[in-house]
Amino acid sequence: MSMDERADAVDPGPGPGGGHLAGNTVPAVRRRQAMTGRDPWEAHRSATPLELFLDLCFVVAVAQASEGLHEALTHGHHASGVLRFALVFFTVWWAWMNFTWFASAYDPDDAPYRLTVLVQITGSLVLAAGVGRAFEHGDLLVITLGYVVLRTALAALWLRAGLSDPGRRRTTVRFAAGVTSCQLGWIGLLFLPEQLRLPGVAVMIVAEVLVPAWAQSAGMTPWHPHHIAERYGLFTLIVLGESVAAATVAVRGAFDRHHGTVALYALAGGGLLTAFAMWWLYFTKPAHTLLSMTHRAHHRRFTWAYGHYLIFASATAEGAGLAAYADHLTHRTGTSSAGAAMAVTVPAAVFLTTVWAVHLRPHQRRTAECVPFAVAAAGVLLASWSPAPALVASLLLSGLVAVVTVRRPE
Repeated sequence: MSMDERADAVDPGPGPGGGHLAGNTVPAVRRRQAMTGRDPWEAHRSATPLELFLDLCFVVAVAQASEGLHEALTHGHHASGVLRFALVFFTVWWAWMNFTWFASAYDPDDAPYRLTVLVQITGSLVLAAGVGRAFEHGDLLVITLGYVVLRTALAALWLRAGLSDPGRRRTTVRFAAGVTSCQLGWIGLLFLPEQLRLPGVAVMIVAEVLVPAWAQSAGMTPWHPHHIAERYGLFTLIVLGESVAAATVAVRGAFDRHHGTVALYALAGGGLLTAFAMWWLYFTKPAHTLLSMTHRAHHRRFTWAYGHYLIFASATAEGAGLAAYADHLTHRTGTSSAGAAMAVTVPAAVFLTTVWAVHLRPHQRRTAECVPFAVAAAGVLLASWSPAPALVASLLLSGLVAVVTVRRPE
């Protein structure tokens, strides 16, 4: 029996009966109930309407981060733009990811829970409103305020879980304490001198990523493999969709200014083909297969979960890079051709490499199976010096998709 077959046997997939979205009905709000933890093998566990609404609101923050990176690249601020994008996107991704894992373990879907999640959504919108100021002036006040609102609401949910689930109280209290301490740290950063702020941000990021490992060393929360796989897949669709939207708007503007050139047609076609290939590569293998079997272990689960930061960030950056290259083709920037092209090729290569490393490599049984990925990644980077980097990169990615699809066992 293959790994996929064993996972399906252990992890019940979507089917009739049970779960939040059984059939076509949306569940009515429940009265307040104990937050004792969901069954990690619950049948037909899928994303709830509230989770989908939260994702929709996080799209705003993702779009703002993409636009900020686009503007920075267009004006030649490559190093500072990439750094600020990495930091801003971390706050978006980290807040989304932490809520996703919490909701997979504890989701009573009652009125207090819904109201607390709506507070988190409000925080995400405040965070999104501060992205522009963070990119343009390095002003972290608004983005920090939104982030603190998001995370403090999550800490309240962890405390509520601790009151209802005595068997996992040490874990939930650790989560609440760690999250709250980090928020105090972020607020404290606002009062530091400007020259100390960047090192302080680095310290806070390390502290944030250590909280889940520290908390779950006291006991694992009952997360659901199929639910987590679906939630990560949905966020992948969000960032790919944002990438396509950002590139489409920029290319349309370039066409309006120049009425179409061969280079613009190549960019438009290459950008679309790249998005198709990125989607295909990510969904080549079902994530719940790993999460149900080999990745129940802490170190593998954390590697998979944290590694998605680069997957999500690079997919978002791809759209910003395509938009910046469209500006380059219409002579709106003074960046060199190779420099502008790297805004397209580097995110694509990072996405390809990370998807392989954390998402596909565990499925592979022979070392030789990694060769096509290495060759494609190198080729994508070398495409920076070609006359049509987006088109060349997309053809290489499409070739890799063909290889992966042909080799995929039935």
